[in-house]
Amino acid sequence: MKILLSHKIFSVALSFLVMFSTLSLTIEKHFCGDVLIDVAIFTETEKCAMEAFEIEQEKITKISCCKDEIDVLDGINLIATTSFEDLDEIQEQLLLSYFNSYVNLLESLPNLVVPHKDYSQPLLIKDIQVLDEVYLI
Repeated sequence: MKILLSHKIFSVALSFLVMFSTLSLTIEKHFCGDVLIDVAIFTETEKCAMEAFEIEQEKITKISCCKDEIDVLDGINLIATTSFEDLDEIQEQLLLSYFNSYVNLLESLPNLVVPHKDYSQPLLIKDIQVLDEVYLI
């Protein structure tokens, strides 16, 4: 019971590890001056109220006080897969010998022959241990 439960927990943990290692996230931050206004992970950031005024001021001064930062967390994009043809000759032989030994290990066993399955027990007429007064202690 404990082995099955720990096996299930370990399997779920490994599946989450694979899922989160391949997950890519983009974190967007909007600053107005040095003040953080909004942080968004899956949506667009909300702009500050000065955005309309900022556009007109930027045309004049060419400098913007609002800025957007984008942090990209890349996951694993390529999971390495190899085919049998990519292996060396020694690795191929090792893999084939391991596979053959494993398959031969799991061959079906012949049916067991029980020689006394049709044998009927003799009728018990007297209990010999009681008659001889021999008791096992």
